[in-house]
Amino acid sequence: MVKKDGRREPFDKTKIRSGIKKACEKRPISLEEIEQLVDRLESRLQESAEKEIPTTTIGEWIMKELHGMDEVAYVRFASVYRSFRDIGEFMQELQDLLKR
Repeated sequence: MVKKDGRREPFDKTKIRSGIKKACEKRPISLEEIEQLVDRLESRLQESAEKEIPTTTIGEWIMKELHGMDEVAYVRFASVYRSFRDIGEFMQELQDLLKR
C-alpha cells in the first residue's frame, strides 16, 4: 500500500479490521459481517492488476462498503479517514449523505 505521505507498507489485515471494528462499534453489524468485508477487500486487492494501491483507494472502497451496511459506521470511518479539518467539512459530509 502507498500511504498518503508516500510511504509504502504491506497490507495489514489486522489494522484494517481494527479500523472497521471501531467504526462499527455499538452498531448492528456482526463480527462476521466485518470479517466478510475485510475478506472482500483483501480479495479485491489480490485481484487488482496494480502492484501498489494507494491507501486513499482502499479507504474509499471501505467507505463504499460501510455506506451500504450502516450509515453511522460510514460517517465514523469517514471522519477518521478523511481527517475533517473542522465541523463545516463534517457537516458537508453529513449533508451529502442525506442527499443520497
